[in-house]
Amino acid sequence: MTEDASAQPEQLAPTQAGDRITTLDAIRGVAVLGILVMNAVSFGLEPAAYWNIGAGGIDTWLDWVIGGAGEIFVDQKFMALFSMLFGAGIVLFFERARDKGRRAGWLSFWRNLLLLGIGILHVALWDGDVLILYAICSVFLIALHRLRAAMLFVLGGLAILGAVALALVVQPTIESAADLGQFWLTEAEVPPDAAEDNFLGEFGAARVVGWFFADGFLRALGMMLIGVGLYRTGVITGRRSPKFYRRVVVWGLGVGLPLSIAGFVWMAATDFSPGVAIAGSVPNTLATLPLALAYLSIIALWNLRPETALHRRIHAVGRMALTNYLTQTILGVIVLRTLFEPDDLNRSWILLFIVAIWIVQLAWSQAWLSRFRYGPFEWVWRCATYRRGEPLRGGVV
Repeated sequence: MTEDASAQPEQLAPTQAGDRITTLDAIRGVAVLGILVMNAVSFGLEPAAYWNIGAGGIDTWLDWVIGGAGEIFVDQKFMALFSMLFGAGIVLFFERARDKGRRAGWLSFWRNLLLLGIGILHVALWDGDVLILYAICSVFLIALHRLRAAMLFVLGGLAILGAVALALVVQPTIESAADLGQFWLTEAEVPPDAAEDNFLGEFGAARVVGWFFADGFLRALGMMLIGVGLYRTGVITGRRSPKFYRRVVVWGLGVGLPLSIAGFVWMAATDFSPGVAIAGSVPNTLATLPLALAYLSIIALWNLRPETALHRRIHAVGRMALTNYLTQTILGVIVLRTLFEPDDLNRSWILLFIVAIWIVQLAWSQAWLSRFRYGPFEWVWRCATYRRGEPLRGGVV
């Protein structure tokens, strides 16, 4: 199988279906579908419900099961997969442009500046955007792109451990629940005088806001660096043996699941106390990398099986990852925020919304790519990157 740039959200030249590394499409497709599981919570419930299960959307035992399963199996893990693929794509775009004799540094800077713009527009609609972080991280990825895979793994791991250390440092500085604001408390629980300070009052004290952004940056950068290393070692392209992937599955689940479960049990045992609001994220952060690698390996093994209609649909979702990520937000805001109030919804209803969006995206992605070369947002990003019109018609699915 030839190496191409299919780890990128869009390529320097159209890639024919027979030349694609479909494992990348499969991982990206599953990742973007998985991201919706957690993002939908913030679309439909109060902000605190994303971090604190007890803060909203819990009406029945089934809601507790859904919330707990999301924390253990989903939270951070699918975003880690998405970050790995996106990080690899940023570096691969730079290297492919350089190999073609283009001004790779300038072109990559302009492309990621456009990504920053997309993220700013996205955050105006919903404050959970990750594209801004990716655009910022791209500067570091390109600066470090010449490093060997082993060093990329080391630096990525250190970034993740940095997020862990930061959480342990910040937690003792939390003096009261009011310091956490809507990061942890429902709107009704936030002290009235805190709201006078606008964003800081609504979200929490300055140190909590600082931790929130620093934590997101360190985790995103760490996973993106690891993603580049995984591409260079053939792990995310499906070039390793089935035996290798099976070993990673056993190791990843064996290490990650106990950590993730322990973190959730710790938080639940304290009744989601503000006293462990930040430190309680540490086990889950440590669990994310082994579980993400286990998920990646499961997807790689599944992709080695004879192709089915589901394979083709997942691949199409992955090829339109940016479009599907953004349309999840658009549909979530329209359906869950415009048509409903937070008190009208619980986690069970949100799960039904998630399944409905999955069905729509699995259906529409393949239908679109059977007629067009790129997803609509990928095409706009591509045209803006090269500052010229690019052909859109002519699907390759």
